[in-house]
Parts: sequence; structure tokens; C-alpha cells
Amino acid sequence: MTETRDTAVYVVYVTCPAPAVASEISRTLVDEHLAACVNVVPGLQSVYHWQGQVEVDEELLLLIKTTADRFESLKARVLTLHPDELPEILAVRAADGLDGYLRWVKETTEPA
Repeated sequence: MTETRDTAVYVVYVTCPAPAVASEISRTLVDEHLAACVNVVPGLQSVYHWQGQVEVDEELLLLIKTTADRFESLKARVLTLHPDELPEILAVRAADGLDGYLRWVKETTEPA
């Protein structure tokens, strides 16, 4: 019986509290083929409830491109690298995209 991969492309959102954290997570995920690409978006302001208070923080947003079958490993890796007690990790399935780009994401995240 052959194992099939779920190669649906995901865009994963992760917020980071500092540029050094964003850089470490991004490079690690790409180096380990858990992500094909990570965009680091600076200048994000997050407003949220935490432990009964409204918090406002300056953060960076990671837009991570991966595949469905790599998501659990990616999530586990982010949890080991991220300093927050409860980091934002949200995966959204890409409904469509440029065929060549989607193929590149799938090929790039193939386990080594």
C-alpha cells in the first residue's frame, strides 16, 4: 500500500513579538523544509483580550506557505521556537492560485 501525501497548500499565520523571533522561526521552517516560503510583515498592531485585560502590542506577522501534510510538524516546530505562552498559529487552505507556484510549494516542502 502506498502512502499518499495531502499536498493541499496552506497559508499559516503566526504573529511574533520581535524581529529576531520572526527571523529565527522563518529561517528554521525554510531550512527544515517545513515551509516553502515565509513572508515577514512588520508594523502589525495587535489588539486582543488576554487574562482579563485588553492588550495592545506591536508585532510582526509571518505568512508561511506549506502543505497540509507538513502542518502538524510546522506547528510543533513553531511551538518550540516561539516565546509566547499561546502563540497565534492559524492555517488557511489555499482555494486556488498560480499552478506553478502551488507546485513549487509542494515540491519545496517534500521531506528531505
